[in-house]
Amino acid sequence: MLKFFLSSLLLSATAAVAQNTAELIQKTPIAKVWAGHPVGFDFKLHKGRFYIAYYDDQRRMTVATSPVEKLDWTYQIMPSSTGWDSHNYITMTFDDNDFIHLAGNMHACQLIYFRTEKPLDITTFKRIEAMTGEREKHCTYPQFLRGAANELIFHYRDGASGNGDEIYNVYDHATQTWSRLLDKPLSDGKGQMNAYFAGPVIGPDGYFHMAWVWRDTPSCDTNHDLSYMKSKDMKHWETAAGTPIELPVSLESPGLIVDPTPRTKSGMINMGIGIGFDLQKRVVINYHKYDEKGFSQIYNARWENDKWVIYQTSDWDWRWEFTGGGSVPCLVQASNIYVNHEGLLAQNFHNDKKGHGIWKINPNTLKPEGFLKPPVKDKMPNGWGKMEGNFPGLGRAVRHVVSPEDGSIHYFLVWETLGANRDRPRPEPWPEPSTMTLWIIKGNI
Repeated sequence: MLKFFLSSLLLSATAAVAQNTAELIQKTPIAKVWAGHPVGFDFKLHKGRFYIAYYDDQRRMTVATSPVEKLDWTYQIMPSSTGWDSHNYITMTFDDNDFIHLAGNMHACQLIYFRTEKPLDITTFKRIEAMTGEREKHCTYPQFLRGAANELIFHYRDGASGNGDEIYNVYDHATQTWSRLLDKPLSDGKGQMNAYFAGPVIGPDGYFHMAWVWRDTPSCDTNHDLSYMKSKDMKHWETAAGTPIELPVSLESPGLIVDPTPRTKSGMINMGIGIGFDLQKRVVINYHKYDEKGFSQIYNARWENDKWVIYQTSDWDWRWEFTGGGSVPCLVQASNIYVNHEGLLAQNFHNDKKGHGIWKINPNTLKPEGFLKPPVKDKMPNGWGKMEGNFPGLGRAVRHVVSPEDGSIHYFLVWETLGANRDRPRPEPWPEPSTMTLWIIKGNI
């Protein structure tokens, strides 16, 4: 879930700088949504229709759909309601026959999965009690994705923080059934830890790239040992050097560790890692940890000449001290390294005490060479940055899709919510429900 809010925060920074003021085509309210704590919503544009999966003002899982050309919303309330847990995001996808698959509201609990009985018809969602029927009682982090042969894959963690395994299923469209993509879990903490993965990310080399940290307990200060592997088909995995790996991977698997760190208080956290590629299309893993003085720093690790080279990118004199369980507000973070619209290597960053922005990254040293100009506020339509609610602590969450027919038409789903609260109930009063709004904007943003 927290990765979603990181991407929301960095969204405006990754957009290209507009040459002309963007035009607001339409701004329309969709529904009232819960604002007491953050939970990730899903927003899709598929075959001329919008599809939104969210929690309504009563925290009920809901799906809404409308034609793009003429907004006319249909709503379907699902038989699932969320508590105070910010892990319980919602995710959905469409299979090859346009049946809709939906999963979410899970944190180490029984699988919650729905599928429509008719293509593209949200009123026909039906709960499917099991996919394979095995290892589905402690599910977290659901994810739908496509494999190398475009097969539909579903991924989740079985277990809990500090003790869990990564499970991958594959879908048979003819029989509408799921089976294991891998006959073993992808990772195995051997009852002592679990892996928190970033990816898989498809690289310019055609590989699926995965990076992860190991975590020993539910306490977030027990992340350690940044690791990496890659695969052509998500079944057969290898090290950065190309050596085949035997699954499931563990901390003892040879050739996987990128940056060995202490098993506690290293300054590494599971929501702080990402995968990008430099100007030469080499893989770069971003993360943060404490430097030798104990300050929080952004690091980038790059595979060069058959070895990992680690670069300290930031140079801050402040330490983010974190510990404990639950959804943790991320006070130090960076995006993946990327090539921006000007062909420059860039990286977005945020430090709660030192500010935020976009670094221009030296392609050789991976050090900042100054700052790149972010999109100017007045390039967006008037009112874009205005908060609707006035409850203390409210922030904006944003999801964004682009028209496949006209890349200058942008659709932004916007709502307001309080930040993470370690998955604990907040005392009343709570903020009024937020109005989830669709902004349709035309422009080079």
